[in-house]
Amino acid sequence: MYCQDVSDSRFAGEKAVRLRRAEVMGVTQAKQLHNPDTRVTIAEVTGELLDRYTSSYQGIVTGDKPAKNRYFWEQPITRRWLWQQGTVATSCSYGGMQVVVDWDKRGADMARLQGAGAWSNPGVVVSQMRSLPVSIYHGNPFDINVSALTVKERSHLAAVWCYCSSPEYHAAVRRIDQNLKVTTATLVKVPFDLDRWTEVAAEQYPNGLPLPYTDDPTQWIFHGHPCGSVIWDDTTKCTVDGPFREDAGVLQVAVARLLGYRWPAERDDAMELAAEQRAWVRHCFALHHFADQDGIVWLPAVRGELPAADRLLRLLAAAFGEAWSDATLPRLLTAAGSPSLDDWLRNRFFEQHCKRFHHRPFVWHVWDGRRDGFHALVSYHKLAAEGRKGRQLLESLTYSYLGDWITRRKDGVERGAAGAEERLAAAFALQRRLAAILDGEPPFDLFIRWKPLAEQPIGWYPDVNDGVRLNLRPFMAADLAGGKKGAGILRAKPNVHWRKDRGKEPRALADTRELRPKEDYPWFWRGDRFTGDRV
Repeated sequence: MYCQDVSDSRFAGEKAVRLRRAEVMGVTQAKQLHNPDTRVTIAEVTGELLDRYTSSYQGIVTGDKPAKNRYFWEQPITRRWLWQQGTVATSCSYGGMQVVVDWDKRGADMARLQGAGAWSNPGVVVSQMRSLPVSIYHGNPFDINVSALTVKERSHLAAVWCYCSSPEYHAAVRRIDQNLKVTTATLVKVPFDLDRWTEVAAEQYPNGLPLPYTDDPTQWIFHGHPCGSVIWDDTTKCTVDGPFREDAGVLQVAVARLLGYRWPAERDDAMELAAEQRAWVRHCFALHHFADQDGIVWLPAVRGELPAADRLLRLLAAAFGEAWSDATLPRLLTAAGSPSLDDWLRNRFFEQHCKRFHHRPFVWHVWDGRRDGFHALVSYHKLAAEGRKGRQLLESLTYSYLGDWITRRKDGVERGAAGAEERLAAAFALQRRLAAILDGEPPFDLFIRWKPLAEQPIGWYPDVNDGVRLNLRPFMAADLAGGKKGAGILRAKPNVHWRKDRGKEPRALADTRELRPKEDYPWFWRGDRFTGDRV
């Protein structure tokens, strides 16, 4: 039979032009029967296939991502949550380590529980879109947007990694499957020369593949140090300490530490990490005493506390140690796009924080809408702590911290200070809003669609397991005068919505087959008809 290959043209018009000019190639029809899965291809597929040395697996389909998935920084990591590896934009040794999956019912409530055969086995995870970027797999659960290729013998891991991370692998897969999303089975139906790629691995990784390392704070293997770095050294063919980082992420990590946050790698001594990565985790111990104790950091100097900028500066100097100089801070501020540390904290931090952490911020900047008004950074984890702890922190913010600010503004009014009355009015407006959140006055109340009516919180009694998206809503429900449009009482607007979630709620719970009765879940019903709309 005869054929033409115009698969690399994206548009129909371009394909039509090329069909008149492209080379006509002849292929033997009988040989197509010998192709993997008898696929029709122009190029003949010969030799051993990758599936001889690896097994391919599909990942979990939760069926309800807003309810079942979180970014790891949204809640403390407990046995309820499992690491879930996902896609990467470009191939890297370690990536896609941002999300956790709710394992409270041990997978019984998942739409499709898949890939468990790969768990605890090493291999490669392949993102199934575009250029098929890959990262090393260490046996965690993974989502449906990636496939795990686990090796049948651990000694083959480096060779398989070298092949899958090379351009040759992408080209080989695309020769037999040009679909936008490649199937899991296709990923191992490509030729693989074990001897050749074993030699490549011996040259590239004579000391073995690197253990987990990263300087990205959105990965759960991040060491937690503001300026420490670990890199791959092509000369020694191993991980080594890199130069101190001075990118925009340094200030973000430092603020997180100031508010008391610690990364998972700091809390898990058993987490597998490169030696240099683990060493930076230990270096973080010296920074623990800089963490604020109650989870509220004022930006101005009040209540006997130093201004936030001064506290952050001390933490940064300690983190850099002897490498700190008068030129360090200007370089950090240039990277963050701000003229001073105080200006960055007041006007730029929260917006950058939201963008870096995928609009699920864990440090909230609460203000009264005035640049010269009340500003406080609040730890989300402490604000959403279990029992009454989270409510007590919000009460402290409302009546102690803001109350002290209001007292000072009243003194300013009595002295006739310029602008004092406006600042006092803005502070009172913020206090009323916080009080409404505490009491749960509509529209400043919490609502969790997957919880029955009896478990819905009345007032500020958040559950950290419900995630930032839902617990943030009362703070963004209505704007203050002078504030950002749509941001409520936050300094900037996270890209969060509360429209209808994708999919339909099942009539019966997957693990018990128990119906969702109208009296417990009235929002899933329209009259006497169950709709399952995830509003």
